Parts: sequence; structure tokens; C-alpha cells
Amino acid sequence: MEWWNSGMMGNSPTSHCSILFGGGVIRGVLKALLVSIIIILFSLRVEAKPKIIVAVAANVQYAMNDIKSAFEKSTGIELEIILGSSGQITAQIEQGAPYDVFISADTKYPDYLFDHGFTNGKPKVYAQGSLVVWTMRKDLDLKKGLQEILNANLKNIAIANPKTAPYGRAAIQVLQNLGMENKVKNKLVYGENISSVNQFIVSKAADIGFSAKSVVLSPAMMHKGKWIDVDSKLYDPIMQSCVMLKEGIKTHPNETMAFFRFMFSDQVKDIFKKYGYKIN
Repeated sequence: MEWWNSGMMGNSPTSHCSILFGGGVIRGVLKALLVSIIIILFSLRVEAKPKIIVAVAANVQYAMNDIKSAFEKSTGIELEIILGSSGQITAQIEQGAPYDVFISADTKYPDYLFDHGFTNGKPKVYAQGSLVVWTMRKDLDLKKGLQEILNANLKNIAIANPKTAPYGRAAIQVLQNLGMENKVKNKLVYGENISSVNQFIVSKAADIGFSAKSVVLSPAMMHKGKWIDVDSKLYDPIMQSCVMLKEGIKTHPNETMAFFRFMFSDQVKDIFKKYGYKIN
């Protein structure tokens, strides 16, 4: 207690407080605290990975897993993938969904968004998709070709919703061109998108179904069931395009453009070929 009573420290507790907590000291402490906060915020900003949201048609799901890994490794930019039918995604974009890039299963929906002012530039075709017929039932003979769809033992046939999913539209075209639509229309069950159709088929909730070749060639599905290609002359070409959205250019311009360019790189072309897509 000697320091308390010494002349050097003043004659009262008040004098001690004024020295210990005087304006100069307080300003110094606040300045140091402010600098610390700025350093912390800056470090958080530097460490946080840039991220963009990519809306993806369901048939591209498995190829997109590979594309996502390759892009993130190459650029350090994180991708968040949102899956759906092309029609569903288009409706979400119209309603304000904050997507940066749209990877569609056709050209119809990206063209629609371009015409209505939601995109930054015109859509660009990245690949052409292929349709297959797929089943888990061992008793079905796909060597007979698409005639097996008329098998009396089939209770249901899965297709994607033709109103919103391009692969569903293609499936309906096949049935119409083969004169089968009226014969099987009571057996058709509709999935919201190709992912739903795949679930129907794999779970055997559907006896057979129309899916995307990219699905049956994926590591997750390639050893499940059996499938055959559908003659591409039976349906309109499934030209799949992608487009940058205005939201992406507004909020993440560099990252959005980087990913769009990456979609047309040789590395991504090889990935699409691996999953059965045709590259023009």
C-alpha cells in the first residue's frame, strides 16, 4: 500500500483514476481496439472463399459433381449447386432466386430468360443430351428394344414432367412417334424432373422409365439395372445451354464469368463426353 500513499501518485483516489484512465490512455486503448477489429475483419474477408450459386438441370447432376471439383480446385471459387427441372428453375429465377449461372437441359428456357431480360448475354450450347430406357426388373428383355414398353406385365412407366423437363418432352415424342402413347398413357407416372424419375426406377416404384444417358453412366448408377439407348431420330435434339444471369454479374461478376468460361473448356468437354453427352 505504500505506492497509494506516495506523493508520486497524488493525494486522493480521484487523482489516481485521472492518471490511470485519463483521456490519452483511453484514446490509446480505443485506437488499439479499433486496429484489432479492422485486422480481424480483414483477415475474415481474405480467408472467406468467394462463392457462386449455379442452378443446374437434374440430368447434369453427376457430371456437375466432377465439374464442381475441377473448378473449385482450379480457381478456389466455391460452387453451390441447386438442382431442379429447367422449367422449375426458370420460374424460380423469375421470382427472384439469387442464382448466378443457369445450366439448362435445353435452349428453350434460357432463351426465354434472355428475351425477358434476366440474363447477361445470350445462352450458349454446351452439350447435347441423350435419352435412354432404364429398368431394374430382371425379367424384362431390353434386347427387344422399345417394344418392351408394351409388355403387358408393366404396371407403370416413369417419365419426367413434359411441361417443365426437356427429357420428359423427348420421352413423349418417342412414344408418339412409335404410336405407343395411347397404348401406355394410363401407365405413365410423372416425376418433377429426371432425379425423381431415377428414384422411381431405382426403388422399383416404376417398372421402367425414360432417363438421361448421363445418369446411367454415372459411377453411382452405372452398375444398377439395365438400359438401352433410344434412337435419337425419335425425338428432337436435346441441345443443352447455359447462361449467365444478371444477378451473378451484379454481385459476383468475376466469379460468374470465370465459371461460364470454364464450362466451355477442354477439361469440361471431356467430362461431358465421359457422361455420354455429345459435344458439337
